Formats: sequence, C-alpha cells, structure tokens
Amino acid sequence: MAQNIFNLGEDADKILGIVKAQHGLKNKNQAMEFILKIYGESFLEPEIRPEYLKKLIKISKGKHIPFKDINDLRRQIGG
Repeated sequence: MAQNIFNLGEDADKILGIVKAQHGLKNKNQAMEFILKIYGESFLEPEIRPEYLKKLIKISKGKHIPFKDINDLRRQIGG
C-alpha cells in the first residue's frame, strides 16, 4: 500500500468530511479512496470484459454490407 501526504484546501477537506459522514467511512483516507474509485469507474476507460471481446471478434468475422450513407444502407437491407 502506498502512502501519500496531501495538502488540501479548506473546501476539499470539508468535502472529504462530508463524503466520510455520508457513507459511514472510518476516516478521510477511506473517503479519498471512495472518491477515487468513483472517478476511475466513471471517467477512465474500462477494461473490456472477455465475453464482450469474444462478441466483437465474432461480429468482425461476419459479412459486412458496404454502404455510402444511411439511405444506401436502408435500400440494401430493404428498410
């Protein structure tokens, strides 16, 4: 486990206190970990699940319909 020392402003410290209280966490370190976990899940690229990757590979091996625009595609598939 890595240890870090942060200098937080008053507002950031208050936010950590609020997150700690709202989620019943033991300390502000847990609050910081909670916030970082949510950030990671929301904004960082997720890892592709193996079952989804298999579906992508299966799709990529299938037949493709070349088309110029949406109207051309609709005409080709009868839509």
